[in-house]
Amino acid sequence: MNLTIENIVLVGSILLLISIVVGKTSYKFGVPTLLLFLAIGILAGSEGIGGIRFDDPQAAQFIGIVSLNFILFSGGLDTNWKAVKPILKEGIALSTLGVLLTAVSLGTFVWFLTDFTIYESMLLGSIVSSTDAAAVFSILRSKSLALKTNLRPTLELESGSNDPMAYVLTLAFLTLVINQDQSILSIIPMFLQQMLVGGIGGFLFGKASKFIINKIKLDFEGLYPVLVIALMFITFSATDFLGGNGFLAIYICAVYLGNQDLIHKKTILKMYDGLAWLMQIVLFLTLGLLVFPKQVIPVMGIGLLISLFLIFVARPIGVFLSLIFFKMKLRRRFYISWVGLRGAVPIVFATYPLLAGIEKANMMFNIVFFISVTSVLFQGTTLSLVAKWLHVGLPETSKKLSATDMLLTENPKAEMQEFTISANCAAVDKQIVALGFPKNAIIAMIKRDGSYITPNGATQLQAQDHLIVLADRPEIFEDVRKVLTTPSA
Repeated sequence: MNLTIENIVLVGSILLLISIVVGKTSYKFGVPTLLLFLAIGILAGSEGIGGIRFDDPQAAQFIGIVSLNFILFSGGLDTNWKAVKPILKEGIALSTLGVLLTAVSLGTFVWFLTDFTIYESMLLGSIVSSTDAAAVFSILRSKSLALKTNLRPTLELESGSNDPMAYVLTLAFLTLVINQDQSILSIIPMFLQQMLVGGIGGFLFGKASKFIINKIKLDFEGLYPVLVIALMFITFSATDFLGGNGFLAIYICAVYLGNQDLIHKKTILKMYDGLAWLMQIVLFLTLGLLVFPKQVIPVMGIGLLISLFLIFVARPIGVFLSLIFFKMKLRRRFYISWVGLRGAVPIVFATYPLLAGIEKANMMFNIVFFISVTSVLFQGTTLSLVAKWLHVGLPETSKKLSATDMLLTENPKAEMQEFTISANCAAVDKQIVALGFPKNAIIAMIKRDGSYITPNGATQLQAQDHLIVLADRPEIFEDVRKVLTTPSA
């Protein structure tokens, strides 16, 4: 079947429905949901029962980049800065030096094992060097793994922030493959520019986005998530236009926004959670359609050797050497090494050599696909088991709720108090979003001039307002009192 304008919506919606239904039951059998999405795409492809002919790496790359925007942005919004801050240095080391060491060690192995040139080998190593954000976010959250100390934030920070490094390395070695006469030193300025402009751009766009979201007055609550989507794409494309790394920029922008008080933040987070799942399904279905299983079979032997080396040698080298100067228990290092899941991101990056038209691009794509499948299948299904073996897991009931979890929870607040805003209070004429209100307390109702107002983040407090505040625990009201009774300067 050839995809046309007339049938693409029907086919896409049927595949989406099948993916959701199958994904709902997949964990009963311990199979990662994302792997099933990929399998459904393959079965629907030209060599499967669906017979859909899809052989367009450029379209797949476009879909991949758009999907990664949503996945990384959603992951950034869910990142709790207070949890990440203590392990920020470890996370940065893993997402930069760890990725580089993984790429170099794996590339060296590929060079000895195959007839690839050194630059082609390093290109393959770079493509699969990063931990896949979609796979890690999806599997960790779907399994509701409770991990000791700061292990979970470390894993999520690394997976969310290391794709930019792998992307830069992929572009750099692809340039060297195409231009054999260039020196490896020539890629250093590009690397520095990508990372610096990407990091600075992400932070500046984050601050600008917060200002726009909280200051613009839209008539409908549903428009705020749409506004955030526009700001997300502007952040990515503008940073890329300026020569920076767009993936790094949107992740930093999202981390900043996720830890700020925003108008209709709960609506934004809920929508992005759903969109992230949608984009993961679309991404894996698309990549499944792009793959031709008959072309993967001939490279399975060499792919298995490379995959095993990546899991048991290259990834541990990257983790242990990048964390060598940090105090961390050995079993935690082993677990971080094990959660080196490769998923859709390497397959998306493998489309760059295809579009560049290099000689061994097709073989490289099929090897990367096989590595990603074996990684998700082998490592993704054993995360809970390995956590138990290494004694780094906790009972699910011990899992601490993040600020985002508390914001999205539907559990009713157990305590209620009423506060009156005095005329000399610093909160007068301030929007609720600007108060710095405790995360686990809400203003449920405002009584003003004999009428009741249901507030939102844009509501401005006035003198003599009577606020009905709900909270999880009585002690939270002490923090509420500080916010609502502090006199103006």
